[in-house]
Amino acid sequence: MSDTIIVTGYLRVDPANHDQAVAAALEVMEATRAEEGNEGYTFSADLAEPGLLHISERWANGDALDAHMSTPHMATFMAALGGLGISGGEVTKWEGGTPSRLV
Repeated sequence: MSDTIIVTGYLRVDPANHDQAVAAALEVMEATRAEEGNEGYTFSADLAEPGLLHISERWANGDALDAHMSTPHMATFMAALGGLGISGGEVTKWEGGTPSRLV
């Protein structure tokens, strides 16, 4: 696999657990950004809706993303999410797009 992979999405957690979700996201962000093949990895809290986290990832290739999904820090993150009252979410992988700068 050689094409850049983009991942976008969101997670909704119980607003009462917003701070715990942000803390868990920060931990997985730090570890993931050090992974080989990671070119960008960000969770961002929605400014208007507590408990809504947006996801943006960029990977050098599909192999790097596949490796990421089996890391211990992803397992820890997924386990943490289980206790935060997830009420929805969607994550989409985009393959083979050609980038062009908008701004």
